[in-house]
Amino acid sequence: MKFFMALVSLIALSTQPALAQKSPALKAGDSMPINLFVELGKLVNPAVVNISTAQRVQRRPPRGGYPGVPNDPFWHFFEEFMGPNDRMQRPAQALGTGFIVEDDGLIITNAHVINQADEIKVQMVGDKKLYDAELIGKDERADIALIRIKAGKKLPTVTLGSSETVEVGEWVAAFGNPFGHTNSMSKGIISAKGRALSELNAFPFLQTDASINPGNSGGPLVNTRGEVIGVNTAIDARAQGIGFAIPIDSVKTLLPQLKTKGRVPHGFLGVGLADIDPRGALQLGLKSDEGALVVSVSPGSPAAVAGVDVYDFVTKFNEREIKSARDLMNAVLDAPLGKAVPMELIRDGNAKTLKVTLTERDDKAMAQGPARSSGGAGKGDAAPHGLGFRVSRLTRAAAIELNLAYLKEEPPVVTQIENRSPAANGGLQVGDVILDVNRKRVKTPQDVVKNLKAGTNTLRVARPTGTAMVFIEGK
Repeated sequence: MKFFMALVSLIALSTQPALAQKSPALKAGDSMPINLFVELGKLVNPAVVNISTAQRVQRRPPRGGYPGVPNDPFWHFFEEFMGPNDRMQRPAQALGTGFIVEDDGLIITNAHVINQADEIKVQMVGDKKLYDAELIGKDERADIALIRIKAGKKLPTVTLGSSETVEVGEWVAAFGNPFGHTNSMSKGIISAKGRALSELNAFPFLQTDASINPGNSGGPLVNTRGEVIGVNTAIDARAQGIGFAIPIDSVKTLLPQLKTKGRVPHGFLGVGLADIDPRGALQLGLKSDEGALVVSVSPGSPAAVAGVDVYDFVTKFNEREIKSARDLMNAVLDAPLGKAVPMELIRDGNAKTLKVTLTERDDKAMAQGPARSSGGAGKGDAAPHGLGFRVSRLTRAAAIELNLAYLKEEPPVVTQIENRSPAANGGLQVGDVILDVNRKRVKTPQDVVKNLKAGTNTLRVARPTGTAMVFIEGK
């Protein structure tokens, strides 16, 4: 009992001075004061801005979504995080956050906050005026954008710290405008580092349990020294207390090019890629399925100039290990332009190294084609060995019915697939234009039928979304 009373007295003695003591105003880089988060709010909030955007009317997306829009488990992260704006259905006021990094009005935010915006408005703390913002630059892959306002005066700014030294368990505060509730802050800890979600971002995230909600996107994540260590970017809508921020060190690498060029140049290789499974690796004579299979090479592209060929299996690019097609795409986007880099691959069972000099990626030239119809365009020739599909020439009539571009060569096209057949199970689709069968070029439906066999068949097909590899098991 005496021990308990002593403990209570100790708690009381240690608590009362804390309540009574008031620390001086915090400056960036200062040690932690007792009333830490009070001072953090006073320091950071004046440089945090509310961003609203407006867009022209867009029609409601068709059932199943727009062609080319990602349809994967992570896409809802961005959609949930955007705030009250449904950018794919109707024009609206999209709400987000940014923070001032230069006193002339330069602001960092997320690219997805201002994407497709016809106008960008910024409001500062204690100022009812809405300032027109100019887009300075953006990089959608990193989800970072720079905008600028002209306020006619020097503005409060934040200090950019370092995310490299951040430790798991460290206290942080997230600032923003959740659901339009301006000048809000929440506290939590860094719960993980290096959270690689390549579907969302080029850089591994900082993970935090500080409350982040729609509207916080683009706001600063701040350490206990008052320094910005990350940009709040996404949440896992399926969970509580799982938010993601782009490390500020990664953001710093983009700022010079965004300020001077308005964009970050990315590399272009000029190949179509596919992942394969162990069955596909066995069929192609590979020892492992970890790598990226080249399924097409664009004429005149850096890959073509370097001698890359269809069926090359890439295992390393610019000294980075490649385990999937996505790994290679990211490695290419991160590689330097105009400089020869090594590309290690396997060709016909033999290891080979090529030197590739990348050019700049042109996203407009790489836009995807139209979606394909799921209907058939005539019966055509039946595939042998119980494969369960039919193929015919891509005539003008077939091209119209399948919503495909007409080609003078009239190549063989899949016109019918039986339910639950090997072709269906292997992923072959109506409208697939067949280029190769078992690594032999085909030009007619008869070529396709002749080169199919019992056992596993390898088909290289062209689709509006790119070239793909399909493996079908025959009887």
